[in-house]
Amino acid sequence: MEVIILCGGLGTRLREETEFRPKPMVNIGSRPILWHIMKTYAHYGHTDFLLPLGYKGEMIRDYFVNYEWMNNDITLELGNRANVCMHGCHEETDWRITMSNTGQHTLKGGRIKRVEKYVKGDTFMLTYGDGVANIDINALLDFHHSHGKIVTVSGVNPAQRFGELKTDGDRVLAFQEKPVHTTCELINGGYFVFDRKIFDYLTPDEDCDLEYGPLEKLAAKGELMVYRHEGFWACMDTLRDTEHLNRLWDQNKAEWKVW
Repeated sequence: MEVIILCGGLGTRLREETEFRPKPMVNIGSRPILWHIMKTYAHYGHTDFLLPLGYKGEMIRDYFVNYEWMNNDITLELGNRANVCMHGCHEETDWRITMSNTGQHTLKGGRIKRVEKYVKGDTFMLTYGDGVANIDINALLDFHHSHGKIVTVSGVNPAQRFGELKTDGDRVLAFQEKPVHTTCELINGGYFVFDRKIFDYLTPDEDCDLEYGPLEKLAAKGELMVYRHEGFWACMDTLRDTEHLNRLWDQNKAEWKVW
């Protein structure tokens, strides 16, 4: 099953870092937050990753193209390029990563539609490239398969600046992205599961979004369900968030580290 991680946005609220790199490449500890997200999925056996690239996407390409060189011990012979030996010393040996340039200014829905050709099965997972959680991915999948709807979104503890979920039990009655006023119990934490019917609600156009339009329509039709994640979740949205996540990592308090 493919895991799409959205990697193309500008990350304007984290300009201190994203002026120089895409937000998914901002480090927690010595590794990009993108790596931390991928490690969570890999812990549950999901290692087929699909990365729609946009802003400074070449940095993400370079990171993974050179991953073996940068994360293995290497013996080489100067003057003889053919005589290179890599000594395996990292755990990411079974990751399959497809990277696709989906445009500099394309919104999320357009990015997803543009990588539709790489999604082979009837179900796939998706999350944002800036949020970490100790979510049980397989329990999330089981929940999605139990209800038969098109979309499952993970609902997490509220914060004013994220999309509000109005719920009735596990059914999402309405999806409102970043409301001005909110009294919600849950907010959109990413970590979605989709049936491929979602592609019928998307276009490859630059201005096709995911939350505004498609998810609102699916909620109105009763096709959007919420998986309630009561554990740790955090988003790297600002410099303060970045410093907080790094502090947790440095103090061995990184609750998202399930691997």
